[in-house]
Amino acid sequence: QVPLVESGGGLVQAGGSLRLSCTASLRAPYGNVMAWFRQAPGKEREFVAAIVRTDGRTYYADSVKGRFTISRDNPENTIELEMNNLKPEDTSVYYCAATAACSGYSCYRKTIYNFWGQGTQVTVSS
Repeated sequence: QVPLVESGGGLVQAGGSLRLSCTASLRAPYGNVMAWFRQAPGKEREFVAAIVRTDGRTYYADSVKGRFTISRDNPENTIELEMNNLKPEDTSVYYCAATAACSGYSCYRKTIYNFWGQGTQVTVSS
């Protein structure tokens, strides 16, 4: 069984909205922290947002604060990323990731995430 499955990418005009979903099939505690990263061609994979199951803490990259919202449905082991006011620079492959725990700045680091989805393309046209 694939541990993380993403859906919801697509093509949208600048200023538009998209919603990404990720469903986890992971044994506790590995789905406790779930996150979104993105990677544009020729660039490193970068943190977008994360959410902690146990206490609902959320973390956002400065570039998406106020535009993106991460949420989770614990019984369904699903997270969503609501993306509003999209910009061409948001164009990337978006990856869902999961780990057991994080604290503070560690939540932003891709190296602590043990499981990754296959990625979904988001393209924002100008």
